[in-house]
Amino acid sequence: MENATLNNGVKMPLLGFGTYLLQGGLACEQAVLNALNIGYRLIDTAAAYQNEESVGSAIKKSNVKREEIFVTTKFLPADIGYEKAKRAFETSLNKLGLDYIDLYLIHIPQGDVNSSWRAMEEFYREGKVRAIGVSNFHITQIQNLHKQHSVIPAVNQVETHPFSQKTEMQKALKSQGIQLESWAPFVQGKNNLFNNELLKVLSSKYHKSIAQVVLRWLIQREVVVIPKSENVKRMNENFNVFDYELSADDMETIKSLDKGSGLIYSV
Repeated sequence: MENATLNNGVKMPLLGFGTYLLQGGLACEQAVLNALNIGYRLIDTAAAYQNEESVGSAIKKSNVKREEIFVTTKFLPADIGYEKAKRAFETSLNKLGLDYIDLYLIHIPQGDVNSSWRAMEEFYREGKVRAIGVSNFHITQIQNLHKQHSVIPAVNQVETHPFSQKTEMQKALKSQGIQLESWAPFVQGKNNLFNNELLKVLSSKYHKSIAQVVLRWLIQREVVVIPKSENVKRMNENFNVFDYELSADDMETIKSLDKGSGLIYSV
């Protein structure tokens, strides 16, 4: 597995498994177990997904050592604020059944994010979390956070895919040492991604699925990506993207698909 090195030296897998819309229960637990058995080592969840207990149960039942698994979770906008953020973190930690979380994120930039970040800095300094970051933040919101606090966000997780490529955002984040992470790499099936003619040509050229081409394109851009699927065949397919590379010309060609804004959440 290839890794990204965060601004505090922590290694984060470039490819992970997302759990959005995997409701808590045995189905979610089995999906995460399958992902770990396939080789995924980054598991992404959130309080809003209501599946942290299932994710934690799968981690316990797996044969993978805890230190080999990179766990990300996020807290709800309702828990913005210093005291609420502290309670939300402990709740997530208990539901996951873990001693620490690898990456803890503010899910949406609403409310008193500065007080929340102060609480997150405390978790980080206490060793309860290995890295802290944000999700769905504009670059100006990150800069404002940066100006008022000593710990720089390690990650910004935003909608990133061929139709919303976040090229300029990635450059700005990189200049501050912040890792870009993609959610919804397949646009949740919107905009007819899997029938896109340009991606079909690349799929045929490399003998890979369109999903594999998209994931490879993101990984070559050094964007962390967290595809989600309950289908074991597709989970295996999504994981099998490290045995080839897209050419520089083909990477450039995919740029033509960029529409400049998100199709799901505008950042």
